[in-house]
Amino acid sequence: MEKIEQDFLIDRLTDSILNTISGDSFQTEVSTLKKSDLGSVLKKNGWNFNWKSEFNDLSKEVYKLTIVNNPDIIQGLLSITVESDHIFMNLLESAPFNIGKRKLYEGVAGNLVAYACKVSFQKGYDGFVAFTAKTTLISHYEKTLGAYHFMNQRMILDTEAAKFLVTKYFKTN
Repeated sequence: MEKIEQDFLIDRLTDSILNTISGDSFQTEVSTLKKSDLGSVLKKNGWNFNWKSEFNDLSKEVYKLTIVNNPDIIQGLLSITVESDHIFMNLLESAPFNIGKRKLYEGVAGNLVAYACKVSFQKGYDGFVAFTAKTTLISHYEKTLGAYHFMNQRMILDTEAAKFLVTKYFKTN
C-alpha cells in the first residue's frame, strides 16, 4: 500500500471558512462523499489525488466539506480510517480553487482536521488523530495544529489539540 504524506497547509484556523475576497465567514457542513460527487473531484478538474480509489476502498470513510445551503460545490475532501484507538487521516485535500496565493476560501484544511478530531471523540478515542506528514511540514503542523511529532513522519493530535480544533470549528448550541 502506498504511503501518502500529507502536504495540506493550515492557512488559518477560522470559525468556518473565510472568503479571501470579501472577508465573509461561511458556515460549513461535512457529509459523506457520494458516488455522484466523484465526477467533480477528478485530476482533470485540478484535484491532486485519486479520490475514486479512496472512495472505493471499503476500509476508508471519505467526507466532503461544503458551505451550508451550497452542497454542490466541494471545498475540500478528507479520507479517514477508523483504527482501534484513533482516527488515521489518510488524505486531506482542499479544492483546487482553495489552494495557493489566489485561493477563494481559507480554513478548509483546518475545518477537515477538526472533523477528524470530532469523529475521534464520537468513537470514544479522546480526540486522538494520526497522520503521516511530509518532512518539510512537520514543524508547520506542530505550530498550527498543536500536533506532536511522534516518530519518523507520523504526527499525532492529542486530546487537548483536538478539543481546541473541535471547539473552534463546531460550535455546540
